[in-house]
Amino acid sequence: MDLSIVIPAYNESPKIAVDVQRAAEFLESNGLQGEIIVVDDCSSDNTSRVAESVKVPTCVTLKVIRYEPHRGKGYAVRTGIKASTGRYVMFADSGYCVPFANALPALEMLKDGTCDIANASRRLATSTILRAQPLRRRICSRAIRGLLKIVLGLPPGITDTQCGFKVYKGDVARELYGQCVSEGFMFDVEIILRAHKKGYRIKEFPIEWSCDLDSRLSIMRAPLPTLAELRAIKRALSKE
Repeated sequence: MDLSIVIPAYNESPKIAVDVQRAAEFLESNGLQGEIIVVDDCSSDNTSRVAESVKVPTCVTLKVIRYEPHRGKGYAVRTGIKASTGRYVMFADSGYCVPFANALPALEMLKDGTCDIANASRRLATSTILRAQPLRRRICSRAIRGLLKIVLGLPPGITDTQCGFKVYKGDVARELYGQCVSEGFMFDVEIILRAHKKGYRIKEFPIEWSCDLDSRLSIMRAPLPTLAELRAIKRALSKE
């Protein structure tokens, strides 16, 4: 298995079929034997049924995992990556914010040994923002970046922790996510910190990105849960 693509989903029935179709087209057009793993985080709509109904080519395996109760995006991504079998593993947010072809340079970096983890960054000068975030979400993003600096600190060279488009060496991904404790939106930060602590090399790569205006991140509810989650990550890492 060349590549596993994990797509976390929560009430994404209007989007998930397109996500699966485009992931399958990407694998087939690039000659990749792959699997698409949709993880339904206890949606109240028919996300799972829609995902299961998508027809994929023979070179692609489609898995749909659903669990109860609702746990959070971090738990969904962790569940999908732990179930993956690919030599390389990526996760991509639902909504097709980043065309899958953007992963090709990241895969090359992993294959040639440049890095162990390739993280997309919207803040690189060579990235293209096709649809920017609304002002309130930009303010929230700045606040989260401030919290990261104050509470945890980040390895040098990391400009964007929260972009939902990341590619890993498969064994590295399964190791790190197998140890991850965060179940919410800050799981990306925990994985970066765990990787840095273990000496894994992280490189960022540019992308084309469009903001998904139908995001599941609540601006009004985010600050306090985010702070609590960051503190929990800090405690967990300090004990290891």
